Amino acid sequence: MTETTSGGYQVLARKYRPATFADLIGQDAMVRTLKNAFDAGRIAQAFIMTGIRGTGKTTTARIIAKGMNCIGTDGKGGPTTEPCGTCDNCVAIAEGRHVDVMEMDAASRTGVGDIREIIDSVHYRAASARYKIYIIDEVHMLSTSAFNALLKTLEEPPEHVKFIFATTEIRKVPVTVLSRCQRFDLRRIEPEVMIAHLQSIAAKENAEIAEDALALITRAAEGSVRDAMSLMDQAISHGAGETTAPQVRAMLGLADRGRVLDLFDLIMKGDAAGALQELSSQYADGADPMAVLRDLAEITHWVSVIKITPEAADDPTVGPDERTRGAQMAEALPMRAMSRMWQLLLKSLEEVASAPNAMMAAEMAIIRLTHMADLPSPEELVRKLQDTPPPPTPPAGTTAPQGGMTTARAQTQTVSAGGGTSAALDLSAETALAHYPTFNHIVGLIRANRDVKLLVEVEGYVQLAHYSPGRIEFVPTDDAPRDLAARLGARLQQWTGQRWAVTLVNEGGAPTLAAERDAEANALKAEAAEHPLMQATLQAFPGAKIIEIRTAADLVQEAAVEALPEVEDEWDPFEDG
Repeated sequence: MTETTSGGYQVLARKYRPATFADLIGQDAMVRTLKNAFDAGRIAQAFIMTGIRGTGKTTTARIIAKGMNCIGTDGKGGPTTEPCGTCDNCVAIAEGRHVDVMEMDAASRTGVGDIREIIDSVHYRAASARYKIYIIDEVHMLSTSAFNALLKTLEEPPEHVKFIFATTEIRKVPVTVLSRCQRFDLRRIEPEVMIAHLQSIAAKENAEIAEDALALITRAAEGSVRDAMSLMDQAISHGAGETTAPQVRAMLGLADRGRVLDLFDLIMKGDAAGALQELSSQYADGADPMAVLRDLAEITHWVSVIKITPEAADDPTVGPDERTRGAQMAEALPMRAMSRMWQLLLKSLEEVASAPNAMMAAEMAIIRLTHMADLPSPEELVRKLQDTPPPPTPPAGTTAPQGGMTTARAQTQTVSAGGGTSAALDLSAETALAHYPTFNHIVGLIRANRDVKLLVEVEGYVQLAHYSPGRIEFVPTDDAPRDLAARLGARLQQWTGQRWAVTLVNEGGAPTLAAERDAEANALKAEAAEHPLMQATLQAFPGAKIIEIRTAADLVQEAAVEALPEVEDEWDPFEDG
């Protein structure tokens, strides 16, 4: 059924707007629920319709309003899901002039004052209809105070009042409002259903439009009936008698999907010159560079989905040849390459949108994408590096590196502590100092007590001249704090319970622990750099550097420190056994 026209041309979206529940397409679940509710006399006091644009939210609200107030052709009918469409109420509601069915656009009337007008009027009975119905479109646009003002009336409305809300942003509607409404989620229209609907409209309009052209319109509409009808209206005018897919593609600014698949294939093969030539050819034929990249992103997503769920290839909006090619690509291309393609395309779309010259930005994106396709996978890279021949044998008289990569390869080990430790070790006076036979044990004690400042100073400023349990002599560096010796002695006495003699001397100091560690690290890096696999890696990635080498001993020490706070019993981490 179509709306009556008052003369002149009506756009298809209005001319073929559903007038009954039977006219609604793709919303079977909602229609079934409403029919059962009407038949049982369980009509809710408030409804809320949600869904994307153009799925029929406001149209459904008007159909419900007609069903509630329809009196039938004989004037004696009651609420029904099949309004007659001819009684005074049905005709007035369809034409938007019924005094008891008030529509309000919350996008333009968001304030509490607008809602108070409704609240003040609900107490008066309907003038000529069974129910006074308030339809509020885009209800999520109401202000917080407006929602709060509506709550009480919405919870306990008079028997003659019904509310019907519509929104595209259901998450922005307060839960207190949602809990008082019967909710219906209007679904996107499936491609098969949409194509069949468009074919029926085209037949009624005596319009010749190709099936693949309808498929393009359906894909562009993204499940919105209104968008699809508007695009078909435009396509019929564009075709002037017979509308073809190329005409629709030109109208939408789309590149030929087959040619986009060709471009996708060239990119994945790493053919930069061929890809740039194909992009230039499409641009010369009128394709928008942004649309081409958007189509590439769509194909990347489609092929990736096909790889996971092969039945996704059976897309009615895609031609049979393209379906075959999509399935072949999904079988041949690794998921890793398509994931990289997707990420780079998203970044490229942002760049093209903000670039002063869209075509130049698109060409740079294509060049980047083709180089991305040539990147080997991590497995292939490791295999390639392992297959690299070792460097030639050093000539006689030189020393070959010893140990290979063993010092550069970290091995995870587990430190098992039977018992535990305390941050401040509680030892007897007789044996306390015997537990710290070397200066390294003192460093370990500082680290165990997590005195980071003192640890950094001891490692960086102390040039040890003499050590024995209970006595430390060192030469301070030029930038050492003046009170370092005093603070070190005080902390050691606090932790061990014994007095320590910490004194400064003028000569005989060894390099600091930090200097020794740096020298050792540099030696390890130099040794690692001589290994054939490391040399192959550095050759494959010019400019790469060895940043850090962690040995098994480093990991054991770190694990011991991390384990310290987790135990409670007394245990000396430096005692053998």
